[in-house]
Amino acid sequence: QVQLVESGGGLVQAGGSLRLSCVASASTFSTRAVAWFRQAPGKEREFVTAVNWSGSSTKYADSVKGRFTLSRDNAKNTVYLQMNSLKPEDTAVYYCATTRPVGSAGTAPSEYAYWGQGTQVTVSS
Repeated sequence: QVQLVESGGGLVQAGGSLRLSCVASASTFSTRAVAWFRQAPGKEREFVTAVNWSGSSTKYADSVKGRFTLSRDNAKNTVYLQMNSLKPEDTAVYYCATTRPVGSAGTAPSEYAYWGQGTQVTVSS
């Protein structure tokens, strides 16, 4: 079982920045892909970004490309999501998720076995 704990959410004005963190409990974290998804009220959970186990390959949703940056520090069992130029439409609960060992960095929620509790990001206009 893997526990994920997100932090860093909050309220920010449009154009501002936030950095989310996700800390994993698993010693095998370095063998797992990690992703961020988000869910706004009344909408389905959507893919934001994902990174493979080594950090060598990263995917982004078109809506965040060029504004968000995902990185990982396997020595700290942590991934970071740097969010710049935030827009009101980025408002959502952001969830960190990870795969089973040697899982690939896909874009579908079903590819991820473990999820954090989520952290709220609110961007005011």
